[in-house]
Amino acid sequence: MATSEELHKRRVEAVARGVGSTIPAYVDRAGGGTITDVDGREWIDFAAGIAVTNVGNSAPRVVEAVRAQVERFTHTCFMVAPYESYVAVCEQLNALTPGGFEKRSALFNSGAEAVENAVKIARHATGRPAVVVFDHAYHGRTNLTMALTAKNMPYKHRFGPFAGEVYRVPMSYPLRDGGLDGATAAARSIEMIEKQVGAENVAALLIEPIQGEGGFVVPAQGFLPALREWATAAGVVFVADEIQTGFCRTGDWFACEHEGVQPDLITLAKGIAGGLPLAAVTGRADLMDAVHVGGLGGTYGGNPIACAAALASMETMRELDLAAAARRIGAVMVERLRVIAAGDPRVAEVRGRGAMLAMEIVVPGTLTPDPAATAAISAACHAAGLLTLTCGTYGNVLRFLPPLVISDDELGRGLDILAAAFG
Repeated sequence: MATSEELHKRRVEAVARGVGSTIPAYVDRAGGGTITDVDGREWIDFAAGIAVTNVGNSAPRVVEAVRAQVERFTHTCFMVAPYESYVAVCEQLNALTPGGFEKRSALFNSGAEAVENAVKIARHATGRPAVVVFDHAYHGRTNLTMALTAKNMPYKHRFGPFAGEVYRVPMSYPLRDGGLDGATAAARSIEMIEKQVGAENVAALLIEPIQGEGGFVVPAQGFLPALREWATAAGVVFVADEIQTGFCRTGDWFACEHEGVQPDLITLAKGIAGGLPLAAVTGRADLMDAVHVGGLGGTYGGNPIACAAALASMETMRELDLAAAARRIGAVMVERLRVIAAGDPRVAEVRGRGAMLAMEIVVPGTLTPDPAATAAISAACHAAGLLTLTCGTYGNVLRFLPPLVISDDELGRGLDILAAAFG
């Protein structure tokens, strides 16, 4: 087997430079809460493939389901010759997602595809053009989703012009907006929408219940319900982007459930299928069915192998009660993270929910972001065998997304490495 160094030399000659990687190692196997490279080095995994492998990298049910499906058939295209597993995934999503109303689902390949299709559905159903998004948002890398995304580097820089009729308003960011309560922060955003866009022009309000790439920003209590209430009154489609927060990550099946918010449409991907590419839009039947036949779809959307993996993943989540596991992981991590924060003035805040947690790093005594210190801490973790990620509009947030099946021992060892990295 080639070494990581040998593989990296091949990569430089074969892979486009614009595709980055977090660690300079090449994976041989992964499972539970660890990743092992081709040289036999092990990393404790606090990334989960960016919140994808919630059930682990090689969950037994997923492996078995994928193997069985590959032996039967790999592809027919659901739009050409349909199959049961696509229908079964949609049935489960309709039942699992928030909202007691009648629902429909459609399956796609990636989070960005799901977001684009949610916008299509909202525009078609309402006949309105505008889409409202929030500061610090991340929604994808396609042309429309780049327009929806807030951060320039590395996502938008020199890739324009972007799609139009996208409007951005302030997010509730308690650390950086003076601690505005949720209702006040929502009123600020709503006033901007009404004055600068006009509610009657807005097809969709699109929001991550907890922001991902933007810095794991948790809005103040009451922010999401106030926006939901306004959207209902204004005839605006409320779209929850739960691509990173979904499937037990935050301690509930979906982050909207924390405040009882029922979105009109919800976009899903990442944790849905145990590492296979699958995404979905699920929502109110009247909205989903408003689109003409043939208006939704795609060659690979709802691939039978990915659907088999999704059904096995959701069964694993139920069987192992991974929502409760996320809460347990969160309780252990928050306690340790707060101890680190108490001893290091660079930590402005520990935040998050369940197993979606973060530390914002600043210049001590200020709220000035310190991306250099953030990168150095993360690099120290990597060197010691802990895979961590950074994020945030200012590049100054350490984010932690361990698989929800990580063992207590692995979690403890990872936190020990993190604490040493701050020393």
